[in-house]
Amino acid sequence: MTDSVMQRCLAVGPADRVLVVADTHTRELGTLFFSGALRFTREANLIVMPPTARDGAEPPSEVAAAMCAATVCLLPVSKSLTHTHARKAASSAGARVASMPSITYEMAMRTMAVDYHEIARVSRLLADRITQGRTVRLTAPAGTDLTFSVAGRTAHADTGVLTERGRIGNLPAGEAFVAPLEGTAEGTLVIDAASLIHGAPVDPPMLIAVRGGVAREVTGAGAPELERIFREVGDGARNIAELGIGTNPAARVTGNVLESEKVVGTAHVALGNNFFMGGTVDVPFHSDGVIARPTIAVDGRPLMIDGRFADPA
Repeated sequence: MTDSVMQRCLAVGPADRVLVVADTHTRELGTLFFSGALRFTREANLIVMPPTARDGAEPPSEVAAAMCAATVCLLPVSKSLTHTHARKAASSAGARVASMPSITYEMAMRTMAVDYHEIARVSRLLADRITQGRTVRLTAPAGTDLTFSVAGRTAHADTGVLTERGRIGNLPAGEAFVAPLEGTAEGTLVIDAASLIHGAPVDPPMLIAVRGGVAREVTGAGAPELERIFREVGDGARNIAELGIGTNPAARVTGNVLESEKVVGTAHVALGNNFFMGGTVDVPFHSDGVIARPTIAVDGRPLMIDGRFADPA
């Protein structure tokens, strides 16, 4: 598995300086990736830090500096570092970054043994359709009905192929995603497949009333904890930050949103930071909730119907 990550996903070679960042909860996997890196370069280091408070919280300054000095960063940590200034600075310096929050060995073995070229093809097709559109409507049987603008926004494909300078993506990979235009989202979100808070299956579903591009009222599973985050982080945490569509056929809904959001037949909506995907909201919080059996239309044309791609994909 580690050979595949180093070669197929990151193209690690003798000239690379590889940094693996783990925390005290993910030390074992960090050590595994560190050992794997040493098979391809002598310049590899492992940093084990305390877990950060939440997804999108910044790591210690010495970790951020080490990330900027690396040409390849692997981030198997408990809380995501994707939406941080530390990660952005590393990418801007040219590092190829694999973000792997809360990844497990079993998940890696199952979801990375996939056809990356097919995932890339489908993800790019979806991203291109969204980029060409102006208005997106998302509905689902549990009650979701959300409309927002993507005018002028570029959708992205998370393909798992991170071989170019400055590339950033998740491992496991497999989604198309976009940052809705701030202030435009209106409607209702019902998070029924995987929680915004813990990534686990949701019972009862979380209901979010959305007006003016932000979450106004929250009820259901995880609502008190989400309201606490809103108070701690500020109003930016309420921003409707992302729509994503899963494209990894090996992914399944589990207690880990990194995998759950990649499941074919689901969509996910994130709150909080969208700055690092082309938006303007920059706060130390980004969390995704997964929606089952979505129907998605771009400018009235179906992209997905009841969890199935509408066009050949």
